[in-house]
Amino acid sequence: MSRYHGEGTDAERTFTALPPARGRGFAQTWWGLAWLTALEGTALDSQQLKAGRRLARAGAVGAVSVRPGRITAVVQDRDRTARRADVLLQELTGEQWDRFLDMAAERAGHVAALLDREMPTHLVEDAELAGVELLPGLGDLEPECECGAWDHCGHTAALCYQVARLLDEDPFVLLLMRGRAERDLLDALQTRGGTSGTGGRRAEAEGVDAAEAYAAGAVLPSLPALPALPEAPGTPPSLDTETPPAAGIDPGALEFLAARTAAEAHRLLAEALRDGHERQAVAVEPTVAEDAVRLAAGTPGRAVEDRLAEGSGRGRDGLAVAVRAWQQGGAAALAVLDEEWAVDGEALARARAALDSAWEEDERPRLRARANRWTVVGAPVQLRLGRDGRWWPYRKERGRWTPAGAAARDPATALATAEGAAGE
Repeated sequence: MSRYHGEGTDAERTFTALPPARGRGFAQTWWGLAWLTALEGTALDSQQLKAGRRLARAGAVGAVSVRPGRITAVVQDRDRTARRADVLLQELTGEQWDRFLDMAAERAGHVAALLDREMPTHLVEDAELAGVELLPGLGDLEPECECGAWDHCGHTAALCYQVARLLDEDPFVLLLMRGRAERDLLDALQTRGGTSGTGGRRAEAEGVDAAEAYAAGAVLPSLPALPALPEAPGTPPSLDTETPPAAGIDPGALEFLAARTAAEAHRLLAEALRDGHERQAVAVEPTVAEDAVRLAAGTPGRAVEDRLAEGSGRGRDGLAVAVRAWQQGGAAALAVLDEEWAVDGEALARARAALDSAWEEDERPRLRARANRWTVVGAPVQLRLGRDGRWWPYRKERGRWTPAGAAARDPATALATAEGAAGE
């Protein structure tokens, strides 16, 4: 990926051109993002930054040369015109390097992290306490380009975006820009007792100083990638063993609960992975009565269903109706089944307006109203108004009002659903 030229502070690394970066960010590490912040917080023309991102994503940045105080690359415009772009970064002074090396040599964890191509935040913070700024700040990335722009242009921006990718892979690139090549840096640390002289392998000293580990306790690592959604919920282990269960323990009920928990976890993960999930309101936890119906909707065995029917106080027939409501619309549909509430004030005015506009004068059914329920006179169908303004279709079966379908904003649509179900 790269090669060295020269020795000492004249060292230079040249990185071959990277492939296009379509479909990914330019920086994944916190130090790569800090590099881009120094660029994007300084550039005066956001359009030039956008142009730079397009060029970098398209693979228009050639081989990148990194040496103390400067990075260089040839960048091709969209018309294939080649421009040499340079970005300058102030080198650290000899005194600053001495302070940095003394600080790093005292903490084996810092050296080990660098050898693992990591730049932990506590390394940068300790360097700052020693008076050494490793990461560039606003205004520290100075552009020079053949196109003649005095500020960051698309060419120098593209170079910076490409270098962010290099920094992600190897923070020694930043240290070279600040004035020291990797080999020189490790040799200097070895002299101070900071490494074992392995010249690129992990230091022999394992672990981290206790005081350093405690100080870094509040430093959070980068978030992992989002998990992929499994094709189906997991299968809980079987509880069918030769050992008899303890008194009062029903293995069948436990297996059912475990299976429903796995199904619910799968559903919640699917919702969390959908775009825009973070903008959705947090769902209210179901009550015990609602959860009994939710569990019953999971087709339990007869013994578990009997326990749910008894525990919910609904009985088998009442639980079956509640399950039907849950399947039509969850907790909202269950509330419409169970609640009878007075519609008055603004809610009543809106309901009457919806009913008046739902049908032509000669087609409007005769409705008898009671609370939030409008029953068609002479027919086994009914409309129920939810507190959210939606209309729910109901039909009468064996003397009991039962849900007939999903809710609708239009009462005529809901009534047509109820009439269709009644005619089946």
